[in-house]
Amino acid sequence: MSYTIEGLSPQGFKGLFGLPDEELAKRGAIRVIADAKPGFPCRVTLEDAEPGESLLLVNHVSNDVSTPYRSAFAVFVREGAEMAARFEDEIPPVFAGRPLGLRGFDSEGMLRTALLAMPGEADSKIRTLFERSDVATIHAHNAAHGCFVASIERP
Repeated sequence: MSYTIEGLSPQGFKGLFGLPDEELAKRGAIRVIADAKPGFPCRVTLEDAEPGESLLLVNHVSNDVSTPYRSAFAVFVREGAEMAARFEDEIPPVFAGRPLGLRGFDSEGMLRTALLAMPGEADSKIRTLFERSDVATIHAHNAAHGCFVASIERP
């Protein structure tokens, strides 16, 4: 079973890049400087930021559906990220070393199944979830913090 993982489009965040902290606060965002790696996973590049890099912490609606499973949470975006990363049948660096909750949704946005993937298990668990015909998309979340990492799609 083949799959694609793509980072968030930077277009939705570009209007925030470079704004003063006061303006970010008015928009519900804050600027942070990475002080460790790993620890600041960018949802556009799907890599952890390097120490000293500037990121924005923003609220992101990851499952924008009219069901009880509509979901939003805080995510990091590298300030100035230009292009969404794309991985085909490959796990992005931001998955490495993290336990992930993999949530399988149907085409209506309803949760149908979920699996926990420990470090090194994401690929096999993604393929297992996509064996189910009712799973249209998978959302990866960091298991400990619960925040959205990326959507995984069938090609």
